[in-house]
Amino acid sequence: MDKHEAKSLLGKYLDNRCTPEEKAAVEQWYHALQDDYQWTLEGARRLETQADLKQKIDRAIGILPQVVPLYRRPWLRYAAAILLLAAVATWMLLPKHTPAPAITTVADLLPGSNKATLTLGNGTTLTLDSASNRHLATQGSTQVSQQKGGMLVYTGGRQSEGQPEFNTLTTPKGGQYRLTLPDGSKVWLNAMSSLRFPASFPGKERRVEVQGEAYFDIATNTQQPFIVMAANTAIEVLGTKFNVNAYTEQQTLTTTLLQGKVKVSSANTVILEPGQQSVNASSGKQMIRIVDQADTELATAWMNGYFRFKQASVQEVMQQIARWYDIEVSYEGLPPAQKFSGEISRTSKLSEVLTGLSMSGIHTKVTGNKVIIIP
Repeated sequence: MDKHEAKSLLGKYLDNRCTPEEKAAVEQWYHALQDDYQWTLEGARRLETQADLKQKIDRAIGILPQVVPLYRRPWLRYAAAILLLAAVATWMLLPKHTPAPAITTVADLLPGSNKATLTLGNGTTLTLDSASNRHLATQGSTQVSQQKGGMLVYTGGRQSEGQPEFNTLTTPKGGQYRLTLPDGSKVWLNAMSSLRFPASFPGKERRVEVQGEAYFDIATNTQQPFIVMAANTAIEVLGTKFNVNAYTEQQTLTTTLLQGKVKVSSANTVILEPGQQSVNASSGKQMIRIVDQADTELATAWMNGYFRFKQASVQEVMQQIARWYDIEVSYEGLPPAQKFSGEISRTSKLSEVLTGLSMSGIHTKVTGNKVIIIP
């Protein structure tokens, strides 16, 4: 559809002649174009003026940015599904008889949920979910329980105890879980991740091991430093909030500090201040690099219910989507060269995510839990 036809659709909107679908598309596009638009759970505020609407859409018709935007903050924080600015614009410009971009779906897949496996020190394996409160085990003086909403809680561990049992919390593809350690520290574990930790912290330090991605909110104890081991790297803290991304396939470890101070040690040692990020090779053979003024919202979006991307490749986008929706991703030919910036709600169905990507030129073929990116 050309600019004349697009303006005709806008005219229908202004004359109250749109179908409900056309009306929703025009308003969603308008909202995406307005940077300071505020969205509430009660619903969108009224459009400010018809003239303002027409001016914004006229200016944007036919213009697609180099970086495909997946969102406009802050209103999308309360949206239930993915909204791509480019996708909304494309949909609005498509005539009713035009078929959707190529996407073949066999069965829709739901997003991930709160689920994990707890392996106790004696080898016992327990399946965790978010259904109910229940007592799981007693380890020395430590009580282990599952709380409704997807949280594992350790309480009552004494520092005077001898060698504690080590447990491992593991999330599968499509799973996430929260954990309260015996010292009161809190951990959020992303999909395809694991945390190995003791049932109590009796020694001079509190030490855990993480693979994958986790966010830590550490209880302050100046007499007992908290140490996170990940991919040949030690992250030492006293009391702080930080995110660790250490997925094996990425071959890098990223530590993002939100509050407090941490010491990161690998091939060299650096001290991070709030808002900084360290990046180093998982092999431990390269010097740690510090990123000042890091995007902390980008690093922690997953625990707030979103994927967030900034100049991300298709491979980077699909890597995160694959973990959360428990899918296998492959490519026919070379991966598309587009870069993406924006947010996707982690509550979206897979079909909504793939439809948005297809409208941005990323076409897919789905068979079961396998997604193929096609030219």
